[in-house]
Amino acid sequence: MSDANGRFVWYELMTTDVEGAREFYGAVVGWGAKDVPMPGSAGHGYTMLTMGETPQHGLMALPDEARAMGARPSWTGYVEVPDVDQGLLRAARLGGQAVTPAMDIPGVGRFAIVSDPTGGTLALFHSSNPDQDAPAPMNEPGRVCWSELHTQDWEKAFSFYGELMGWRKTDSMDMGPMGTYQMYGAGDTTLGGMFNSPAPHPFWLYYFVVGDIDQAQARVLAAGGRVDNEVHQVPGGGWIVQCTDPQGAAFALLGSRQD
Repeated sequence: MSDANGRFVWYELMTTDVEGAREFYGAVVGWGAKDVPMPGSAGHGYTMLTMGETPQHGLMALPDEARAMGARPSWTGYVEVPDVDQGLLRAARLGGQAVTPAMDIPGVGRFAIVSDPTGGTLALFHSSNPDQDAPAPMNEPGRVCWSELHTQDWEKAFSFYGELMGWRKTDSMDMGPMGTYQMYGAGDTTLGGMFNSPAPHPFWLYYFVVGDIDQAQARVLAAGGRVDNEVHQVPGGGWIVQCTDPQGAAFALLGSRQD
């Protein structure tokens, strides 16, 4: 079994304005962009968001059929599983739903997007090259360092993901009137947290590593994004800011603050 199983191995932004998103995140995070051919993509192009020459994340247009069904621009995390088709069957037994059928990306892998019983969505993924692929370091600039589920019932969500992905509870934190912030992980790695959020609908929020957090917040605003929760410190000493890009996708940044 691959050491990647249960780990996030890819993150992808689907948006209504690919060129606008390229410019925005290039200004905010520092990513470059490289267009790549995607066999079987039905005319939809694909862009790799890069740091130097290294692909870090993906970017593509939100399909018209998805928009017609009410889908909004958003980031999606891909989690490695041993078998995508069996994962879909298990997700259904656990009260989840298939958002897309299982599909192949030639030479890359097989994936499907699922919704948990509370409404959050993730992609199940199985690599065509499991011996070559490994989860990326979580502390490098531009990488996702924390994957956080905002939901209305984190205990139900955790039960689903724990059974489906093999995630386990790690630390937890008392947030007072907001209840428990439950952290989760795979193997010996903590991947993120989940909690009962005041957000109107469940969603996953991904935190990208940047340098100076105040400068990063200023870049978000200068590039036309919105700051939803201004810079504040989190346990462990880091500083975060939670934002929305100009097309409406939520994201967050983690960095340092100058003394």
